[in-house]
Amino acid sequence: MGITTGIPITTMSTESGEAGLLTLAQWLSPAFPLGSFAYSHGLETAIAEGRVTSAAALEAWLRHLLRFGSGRSDAVLLHAALRGDDADTLADLARALAPSAERLRETEEQGAALARTVNALTGQAEPARPLPVALGVAARGLDLPPVRVAALYLHAFASNLTSCATRFVPLGQTEAQAALARLAPDIAATAAETEGQEPARIATSAFGADLAAMAHETLPVRIFKT
Repeated sequence: MGITTGIPITTMSTESGEAGLLTLAQWLSPAFPLGSFAYSHGLETAIAEGRVTSAAALEAWLRHLLRFGSGRSDAVLLHAALRGDDADTLADLARALAPSAERLRETEEQGAALARTVNALTGQAEPARPLPVALGVAARGLDLPPVRVAALYLHAFASNLTSCATRFVPLGQTEAQAALARLAPDIAATAAETEGQEPARIATSAFGADLAAMAHETLPVRIFKT
């Protein structure tokens, strides 16, 4: 995807809250070239095996990820990157926390795509890092409350997986969006609860989702990369 470089879109100097919010919305938009649509985070396995076949099952699956799984651990890493913890140390931890090769590929590839595009838009030269760390570093200058940044990140995460299920279950768009809307309290709670948490204390209990991600590479037919 080509990038127009003749028009300055943003800088990494501290932006006003409104401008920062719009910039963050752009970075987390489906239009931003992260390729998020190609990753199911193991959800494709759960759908193929008959564990997620309805909007209610999708809602329960995503709620567990947000409250007790990778959504929560990503939020801890994002908060830590936002407040200025060493980004390379956080990146190493994010890689170590990935429970499968495909989960590692997912966070690495999306984080690299984010850093590459933000660098092109801002003139910065941040290296590729896993997605929550890359976003946290990029968002340090946006003058936004950390909980808001984390909430929008988690919403984008859940929204992408809702889109995957809408296409693959398949689900009606209205019932899928209703399930996503009901997750708003969980997104807000996780974003708030993870502020100030130490990355060294990250723990998850979404083993079904982790096992689904591990099994994805053995599916006979796959639509998504992960």
